[in-house]
Amino acid sequence: MGVDYYKVLGVDKNATDDDLKKAYRKLAMKWHPDKNPNNKKAAEAKFKQISEAYDVLSDSQKRAVYDQYGEDGLKGGVPPPGAGGPGGGSPFFSTGEGPQSFRFNTRSADDIFAEFFGFSSPFGGAGGRGPRFGGMFGDDMFASFGEGGGGGGASMYQSAPRKEAPIQQNLPCNLEDLYKGTTKKMKISREVADASGKRMQVEEILTINIKPGWKKGTKITFQEKGNEQPGVIPADLVFIIDEKPHRIFSRDGNDLIVTQKISLVEALTGCIVQLTTLDGRNLTIPVNNVIQPNYEHVVPGEGMPLPKDPTKKGNLRIKFDIKFPVRLTTTQKAGIKELLGS
Repeated sequence: MGVDYYKVLGVDKNATDDDLKKAYRKLAMKWHPDKNPNNKKAAEAKFKQISEAYDVLSDSQKRAVYDQYGEDGLKGGVPPPGAGGPGGGSPFFSTGEGPQSFRFNTRSADDIFAEFFGFSSPFGGAGGRGPRFGGMFGDDMFASFGEGGGGGGASMYQSAPRKEAPIQQNLPCNLEDLYKGTTKKMKISREVADASGKRMQVEEILTINIKPGWKKGTKITFQEKGNEQPGVIPADLVFIIDEKPHRIFSRDGNDLIVTQKISLVEALTGCIVQLTTLDGRNLTIPVNNVIQPNYEHVVPGEGMPLPKDPTKKGNLRIKFDIKFPVRLTTTQKAGIKELLGS
């Protein structure tokens, strides 16, 4: 039978299309010549064999001939099942050696790889430091924004430039910023190439418009603002919203939570909660219910703006920390018993 294509891909004879694709992806990435610079010749032979095996087994006609006649059957002398001749649209062509002599067309290893991954080589390209950035609000220092990819040169297999992985940076915001919305400016310094290919450092100011109601984890992407490298598409810069702790409020989704300290008398008889909102308004909230442990008083519409509709807001949830007296006199105990019953 010659080469055992099933063994080459590490699959059995009942392998499905998905099995073949998974096996090919794994082996092609492992044996691509660009990933084996110290053993390129052997890797190239292995890479071509893997591609040939996938080309045969993923094609139903080629696979049927191979299963019945082996590798020699693919190279001539045996017609494929159901073949109607060279003009019938089957993936083979006549060799001119007789009406039943044919040979299947084969696809190149690079074409198959590009069909899976969108390019012939994922391993080429040059490295370098990523852009540097600094805040414009009292922070004049530049800090490293990230690192570029690993070193390497242009590949003999490379047909399309790869893109550097995104460079991510947290962007701390206080609750006031996320409640009202704000604009932040970031200064970045990155390497670019002019028309002649000469590399230079340039500075740029990026404007980030924080929308009311944005949550922790919200991403703001600036396309291709990383360092420019030969044969590589610059990385995107991605700022990720982070929330600074607030001294009064905490956030739960679109709700704001505040804890109010009250005495036992206030818990039993009612209290007034005075709060200043994140946008500077003063709220006076009467609480007339008996406040038990774990009780929450909900004020609708005084939470965080909804990101998709900032005219609407979540709730303000007031929790209570009840301060119990450390000791009671005999008279106080008697009075409480009389008021509350035994």
